[in-house]
Amino acid sequence: MSDTMTKVADPVEGSADKGRMFIRVVRFLGWASIWLGLFLLGFVAHQLFVTTFFAQQNNVALIQEAETSFATVEITEIPYVAPDVAPGGPVLTDPDDVDLPGPVLRVEAAPAEGESFAIIRVPSLDRLVDGWAVVEGVSRRNLKNGVGHMASTPLPGQPGNVVFSGHRTTYGAPFHEFDELVPGDIIEVETALGVHAYEVRETIIVRPTEIWVTQPREGAWLTLTTCNPKFSSRERLVIFAELVAGPNFEAING
Repeated sequence: MSDTMTKVADPVEGSADKGRMFIRVVRFLGWASIWLGLFLLGFVAHQLFVTTFFAQQNNVALIQEAETSFATVEITEIPYVAPDVAPGGPVLTDPDDVDLPGPVLRVEAAPAEGESFAIIRVPSLDRLVDGWAVVEGVSRRNLKNGVGHMASTPLPGQPGNVVFSGHRTTYGAPFHEFDELVPGDIIEVETALGVHAYEVRETIIVRPTEIWVTQPREGAWLTLTTCNPKFSSRERLVIFAELVAGPNFEAING
């Protein structure tokens, strides 16, 4: 008999080690899933509730800023000649080039980037009954502060196609209820000139790349865009509304 003894591995002990390792892996994955879930819940809560809370508080200050600016904004009067054919923007002429008296547009000075210069109200929507501030520009930063006005389009109450954009689920979600708008609903936009009333004519859904909705239009229109469906940016919900009352209504439609 050999003096050297060869130790044989115990199959039971090996199975126990594998079992303990499996339990540790499962426990780690379980805790990782829990923490990941908590992180995602926290992120969603922040986006939906925290950003909305601060946006609503900020909106109060921005509305006050807009109302204060109404008294100081420079307003001029410019003779208006409607375009002969569409498409094409309105024709604003120099007073010296007009021989006969005609319609006169009241025009306000353009706001600075990020400035709160208007208030949008929609009587038929709870969220916008009391109004939401409109700021100049549609950058990510501007839309965190309020409804954004596309700077390349006319100001509210002017001929052409005024374009507003706003969030639907975060940062106050001012356009949250826009899928409830129907033709005939009134959208009011207050600026230094006064209150401009637009009546909803049509609601459509388009792809984000369909920027034709922002192009100039004959007459005076307000186009509002927001993400669609809710909690997604896959599409754009677009509202077309036509000017039906306001300081420049008679001049544009006379």
